[in-house]
Amino acid sequence: MTQSIHPTAYISDGAVLGENITVGPFAVIETNVEIGANCAIGAHAVVQAYVKMGGGNILHPHAVLGGLPQDTSFKPETVSWLTIGENNVFREGFTAHRAGKENGGTRIGSGCYFMNNSHVAHDCAIGNNTIFANNVAIGGHVEIGNNVFMGGAAVVHQFCRVGPFAIVRGTTGLTMDAMPFMLIGGSPGRHYKLNTVGLRRAGITGERYKVLSQAFRLLKNKQSLDSLEETEELKLLKDWLAVKSKRGVHGFVDLSP
Repeated sequence: MTQSIHPTAYISDGAVLGENITVGPFAVIETNVEIGANCAIGAHAVVQAYVKMGGGNILHPHAVLGGLPQDTSFKPETVSWLTIGENNVFREGFTAHRAGKENGGTRIGSGCYFMNNSHVAHDCAIGNNTIFANNVAIGGHVEIGNNVFMGGAAVVHQFCRVGPFAIVRGTTGLTMDAMPFMLIGGSPGRHYKLNTVGLRRAGITGERYKVLSQAFRLLKNKQSLDSLEETEELKLLKDWLAVKSKRGVHGFVDLSP
């Protein structure tokens, strides 16, 4: 096993490290931690108990994974988890907390990028290939879909959802759900238009884009989507809408393309 561990780092005997791990000066890895191969743990970074992390993750200096939930009713002896996929980047000052209930889990997918001082609270679920800009903060039990971009200093209330391929403008405050494929901004947050640039980058163009545009015009007018061609994106949208919302869904301002 190839490892490069700085002599000032602390690694518990109860931690399991994969091959080709790098651990920087004064980093801390606590017990009941599993870290996959090819991960890099930066100087002064901390991986607390009950974290499971796949391969290829990069933890920059002063990031902290697996902190206790910020919930006054939480008992520190509770066994709950933070589970992380592969090939994520956690920049300086990032924090993610484990779940609030026994055997519960906070989940982060793969291929995500979390910028400086962003935060994932207890019991959240983050999809794949999602980006948090600086100072993004999400409350407990929030769900963020795949391929979402959260702009700088955006905040999300507990129990909200942000659908796949959405983009949330910087400083937006979400107190209700944000639908897939949309650009959301303002105070309070509103759906402005389709996330045209993000959809183009994802190859959702032509007729596929046209169907989505038609779908959101129908939704704006509180009409059924059943008349539209059943594309992959429309099915995703219908499935997302079929899940009962705990906070309701933000309204529309303008759906012009």
